[in-house]
Amino acid sequence: MPESSTAPSANPVLSVSSLNRMVRDCLESSFPLTWVGGEISNLTYAASGHVYFSLKDASSQVRCVMWRNRAQLLGWRLENGQQIEARTLVSFYEPRGEFQLNVEAVRRAGQGDLFERFLRLKAKLEAEGLFAPESKRPLPQHPRALAIVTSLQAAALRDVLSTLQRRAPQVRIDLFPTPVQGDGAAEKIADALHQASASDCDAIILCRGGGSIEDLWSFNEEIVARAIRASALPVISGVGHETDFTIADFAADLRAATPTAAAELLSPDREALLATLQQFQRRIGRQLERELAEKSQRLDWLAARLTHPAERIRQRREAIVRLKERLALAQTHQIAGQQQRLTTLDHRLRGHRPRLEGRRDHLSHLQYRLNNAVRQQLSSTEAKLNQLGASLIQLDPQTVLNRGYALAFDENGRAVRDAGELHPGTVLNLNFAKGAALATVNQVVAQLKPK
Repeated sequence: MPESSTAPSANPVLSVSSLNRMVRDCLESSFPLTWVGGEISNLTYAASGHVYFSLKDASSQVRCVMWRNRAQLLGWRLENGQQIEARTLVSFYEPRGEFQLNVEAVRRAGQGDLFERFLRLKAKLEAEGLFAPESKRPLPQHPRALAIVTSLQAAALRDVLSTLQRRAPQVRIDLFPTPVQGDGAAEKIADALHQASASDCDAIILCRGGGSIEDLWSFNEEIVARAIRASALPVISGVGHETDFTIADFAADLRAATPTAAAELLSPDREALLATLQQFQRRIGRQLERELAEKSQRLDWLAARLTHPAERIRQRREAIVRLKERLALAQTHQIAGQQQRLTTLDHRLRGHRPRLEGRRDHLSHLQYRLNNAVRQQLSSTEAKLNQLGASLIQLDPQTVLNRGYALAFDENGRAVRDAGELHPGTVLNLNFAKGAALATVNQVVAQLKPK
């Protein structure tokens, strides 16, 4: 029996989208990242930043796309007719059903061998520990002089000099000119590094502008890397653009993205330093003002407690006068009491008239003892009073002056007690027992402190 025309097909029918998706998955899974070489044609830079072109040889061509994030890292501009080598992922553009290559990286044709040499030398020097982080030297924070190793015709030199002049005009610049590309340039760069290392600078800037891998190849030579590590001064590398990497970058103590960035890393911003200095100056000023205010307040407090010697003498005199008055009053009271007692004894004596003669003798004896006691008390009191008077005389500055001494006062009227407080040229007011005089200090002989 013949098959019915309505029987289901053994193979399902695919949509165009499904077919294109399957083709894309098959292509992308079958081909790894691959370097493809050819000539650029039909080049277009889209407003989005993506780059579209074709790679062709004598008999075939293929469409290519380089997305914006990859194109921004290229560092140079693609042009029609250039021979390049592109690291690509084989893909398939589904909406149009077109076979294309997604470009991950681009290098000029013929750079593959140079890149392999670069990788081999990098691996060798890295295995020797030439790039070890612990061997990196710190850069000076405030350099006084910088050495620049580059070509006098390099545009990067102008950028570095203008940056240093703007940010740190106080820093001295020493130039060590050398070719930065061409035959023999690597040996001359190494020689310039040796000369800069022997200078009195604080650090070395090794720089040049961007270019192709051939242009920068002098900085990929082993002799330059070893000269950098042999330098007695720290070296900062500012070679090429941000996306360019050389062996010199790995050997240097620090890699800067550009020559200008290298100058900025070694030049503290003068305006920022001045602002910081002014801030410290204001803080010190406020601290000094606060301390002066506190010292002034303490001085006022001490001055309020300080008593002048003349005032002390006056107070002692007043105290002696009060003691003398109290002593006289006490003597008066004691004599009055004795007299009262004597009167009482007299009355008692009169009451014992039968023994009048004996009482008279007893009374005479008591009167003698009383008079003797009073004389002794008066003599003792007078001796104490004389002692206090002698002490008062000793405290009298006039007595000291009469013995040939003099009182010295400084320009502020303060008594001078320590020669260490004086200095030649100080004007002193000298008070003598009779009169006063002005004197100028010619020499100060400080008293040695006892050990």
